[in-house]
Amino acid sequence: MRTILVTGGAGFIGANFVHHLIGHSECRVINLDLLTYAGNRESIAGLPEDRHVFIHGDICDAALVRSVLDQHDPDAIVHFAAESHVDRSIDDPGAFIRTNVVGTQTLLDAALDHWQGRASDFRFVHVSTDEVYGTLSPDAPAFTETHRYAPNSPYAASKAAADHLARAWHRTYRLPVMITNCSNNYGPYQFPEKLIPLMLINALEGERLPVYGDGQQRRDWLFVTDHCRAIERVLDAGQAGRVYNVGGNAEMANLDVVHLICDLLDERVPADRPRRELIEYVTDRPGHDRRYAVDASRLQQELDWAPSVDFTQGLATTIDWYLDNRDWWQRIRDGRYRSQRLGTTRIKSTSNT
Repeated sequence: MRTILVTGGAGFIGANFVHHLIGHSECRVINLDLLTYAGNRESIAGLPEDRHVFIHGDICDAALVRSVLDQHDPDAIVHFAAESHVDRSIDDPGAFIRTNVVGTQTLLDAALDHWQGRASDFRFVHVSTDEVYGTLSPDAPAFTETHRYAPNSPYAASKAAADHLARAWHRTYRLPVMITNCSNNYGPYQFPEKLIPLMLINALEGERLPVYGDGQQRRDWLFVTDHCRAIERVLDAGQAGRVYNVGGNAEMANLDVVHLICDLLDERVPADRPRRELIEYVTDRPGHDRRYAVDASRLQQELDWAPSVDFTQGLATTIDWYLDNRDWWQRIRDGRYRSQRLGTTRIKSTSNT
């Protein structure tokens, strides 16, 4: 049974990936997560203790990272741990530099020593974002892996820096690193400040639906389980030093996404008035990228992966999950999920993607 270290495995995509690994492969998962505001132990509750080990810790803590590698001797690292919300990066860019840049460098250093001391194979998957490529004009072709980097937010810049570090550790030290750049994910366990769960929960509770600018910012949407399948394929069969874009073939304007959420929710939980009437246009955020689109043909051609979930189907599944798991997100909204150890927090209902 191989052992995989997953960083940030209590966050949205990380937790889904941990569930995917446990459910679809024979492996043991070591889950290292600092449990900052978006990390949630409840997202990984119920996993078998003989196959899942949770470690509360910081990827910036070099001594801790090295001790985890020494103790558990993982065959691979899948690196999700990151600060990821653009609005928060505008307010506090230093936190993003620390985690996304310094944390990635700390992890790469420890992984290099670990790999050099092993007799067997080792792999490192660095999970990144399409936001490193910047923005596209309306008619421009989708991002490919050779698109120049042009990050426009502190978040995107910090992830671009981390990508460059990962590439450099492969080119300089031959560390077997692969980089994935994904489009906007959605699905179960997503923190309620991101567009889809925010609009879904606000609409369910009759609160306003704040849409940035004119709502015509376009994103490619990727169901999180499809993303997990892609990362697993890269982990198993990706070429060291290779970059793989992961997209959902579901490009839509933010406003159209909000409309669809309202309509699907109206079908499931009828309200006194159409929930589209809750939409409120708010001042656009600084440097808001207008369009992302992802060309994932390399991943499809080389590793036989393609998205399997249609956006409307995936959104309906997501809405049903949030309706069936109200306690999960209500405990986040009122801060109870962190109150016992980390203090309380409340989620503002004013963010977007």
